[in-house]
Amino acid sequence: MALPLGACSGADGGASSRGVTLTFSWWGNDDRAARTEQAVRLFEKEHPGVTVRTSNSTYGSYLPKLATQAAGGGIPDVAQLDYRQISQYAGGGAIRPLAPFVRDGTVRTSEMDAAFLRTGTFDGRQYALPMGRGITGFAYDSAVYRKANIPDPRPSWTWQDWADANRRIAALGLKSPNGRPVAGANDGGGNEDVFENWLRSRGGQFYDGQNRLGFTEDDLTAFWTFCDTLRAQGATAQAKDTVQANTTESSPMGRRLAAADFTWDAPFPGYTALIGDSTHFAPTPTTDGRQGAYFKPSMLLSIGAHTEHPEEAAQLVDFLLNDQRAGDILGTTRATPPNRAVAARVAKTLKGPERETYEYQRRMEEYGLDAPPSAPPPGDVAINLAFNRTYQRVLFGLTTPRRAARELISQANRELRS
Repeated sequence: MALPLGACSGADGGASSRGVTLTFSWWGNDDRAARTEQAVRLFEKEHPGVTVRTSNSTYGSYLPKLATQAAGGGIPDVAQLDYRQISQYAGGGAIRPLAPFVRDGTVRTSEMDAAFLRTGTFDGRQYALPMGRGITGFAYDSAVYRKANIPDPRPSWTWQDWADANRRIAALGLKSPNGRPVAGANDGGGNEDVFENWLRSRGGQFYDGQNRLGFTEDDLTAFWTFCDTLRAQGATAQAKDTVQANTTESSPMGRRLAAADFTWDAPFPGYTALIGDSTHFAPTPTTDGRQGAYFKPSMLLSIGAHTEHPEEAAQLVDFLLNDQRAGDILGTTRATPPNRAVAARVAKTLKGPERETYEYQRRMEEYGLDAPPSAPPPGDVAINLAFNRTYQRVLFGLTTPRRAARELISQANRELRS
């Protein structure tokens, strides 16, 4: 009996004779899809008898599709989640706790930062593990900054420095390829991430637990007044251009209408492809030297609560996060790998903008960042949409920053109570 049993199990703990089929879904571009498929095929080779059916789509279509699957009890065996989805799916019982797999060693976390791992927790339990470690910054055209005699931004530069830089760039009178004025940056007033960075740099936080906002009407009024004033001065992009910014290409910077844009490290290379080698990645501004940026999971992996094959699903999660060969294949398609050893190995192969963002992460870590918050509450997805929608009314002069802030907070409180 020893030989047949050994042949069935294998040294890797797979289940070669069981004919297991897993489903795995994620969102991303074509490059991420091709690399993920390659890593999955290697996992299948290492786990004979396990087949992985994959599904990939755009971010915009992925979220509602997954929500529909969760409502019907059919979330995939392994699913990629956004940071904003953790509380929603963990609280709703759609994904399962991962602690049993971590305890028995099926999923290894020893090479991951403990504070960063907490981003995948809900109610004190680990429900998801980060696939990439991302951080915010500003893509900026250093050639334009030199024309305006602005030094390259340092991690300690302030929001006032950033505002002054935008004014100086606008004062140059540069023209875009279609003859329109070039502003200093995009208007980030409708971007919840920009506000969170601004708020954290002032010692605040977006949420105070799972049921309360961590900021006041005065906080949001001050931020939206700051953004509104810069736009009115011509220092940031016009309203009609800001509302069109759904992609890197459609952003004011991508259309050569602005010299900088708030972004994450993972999509930053898209700006260099559009603008050229003069494009670099700058730190987010500070308040008196305090950074509001933090390391955030670009996306996370979870296991469906109703999977019939939890052990094999956990093996796939571990393989994608911790196997060095998988790391070589996936590279930085989901930002810097959270496994330190894998990240160091991948870093040796990085060049150009990918190398720049990796070094940027190291520089910001040395500068000092506050620990990331835990996953936001279930209502955050709706609050995020309301945040942008409400600021658009300020953009077009339909309301004041104060009234808009009051309206947003009222909507947010309703979402958090529901």
